[in-house]
Amino acid sequence: MENEDIRKWENLDIDVLVKIFQTFDIHGKTSGLGHICRTWRDAACDPMLWHTLDLSTVSSNFIRIQVEPYAYVGEQSDKELTKLLKISLNLSRGSVKTLIFNVNLYVNDSQLTYTAERCPNLKHLVLPAWNRIKETVICKAISIWTDLESLTMASVLNPPYLMEQISQHCKNFSELKIMGPCDISFVQTLIRCVPKLKVLSLRCSLVYLDALLLILDGLENLEVLNISHCIIGDALPTPATTNVVEKLDASVIKKSKRLREFYTCMDATCIMCQRTRDDEGLLRWYRYEEGLWKEDEVKSLAV
Repeated sequence: MENEDIRKWENLDIDVLVKIFQTFDIHGKTSGLGHICRTWRDAACDPMLWHTLDLSTVSSNFIRIQVEPYAYVGEQSDKELTKLLKISLNLSRGSVKTLIFNVNLYVNDSQLTYTAERCPNLKHLVLPAWNRIKETVICKAISIWTDLESLTMASVLNPPYLMEQISQHCKNFSELKIMGPCDISFVQTLIRCVPKLKVLSLRCSLVYLDALLLILDGLENLEVLNISHCIIGDALPTPATTNVVEKLDASVIKKSKRLREFYTCMDATCIMCQRTRDDEGLLRWYRYEEGLWKEDEVKSLAV
């Protein structure tokens, strides 16, 4: 005689299923849960699972090359990422608000376009690798992400087009993290395009002293600034000829007093400071501990 007290998996309460699925990584969430039965499908599509689409553990199969885009990605790797994005974004049904890409995940134009169109409510974007993305494509994505508030991006040489797009379309934009050198021309672009910026992180980068002073003077709404483990250089144009400032001078300290939070570390014995100097202000994250690139002294920018 069949035991009627035995509960079947498909009859498990959907809230319980969602809690279980929340413990899965991106590979677990996209492993075919929705094909078991209707209840599992509903649970797999629950918005609570997809407020954050975390691809920080997914890397491209690539080799570094000497010409643009400086990384060659294997065809199979692209296919696998495209499949992962299609499954994830189909299940998420537009509920993704935070999107995190790995520092070694080289997204191409079609992948970014597909993602942008299916994440119209995005607020937080972590995209550290831009090698394969055209200007027109990232601009189109920004025009879709009108709710964007926070961006972590690779260092690119004064991309006014990007900040201009953010200025035009993202009225609530307030947090920015740059993973690479920052010069005065880029700061001038920030002041012109995103004057209401509240949080800025430049950690583990080369920051020129004149740019730092301009940040403190020109970004009047800035509340939080992170220059931990940075090389603070004089105004000379290239890292090879930059004279490193060993200690912040009185003018910088005085101007920083107005900030709510000001993070610095210029300790010669600090491992991260040493690494920044070794890499001349553009950290080669693949040399170091896995996941180290996710860290930030500013909690809202840590992944």
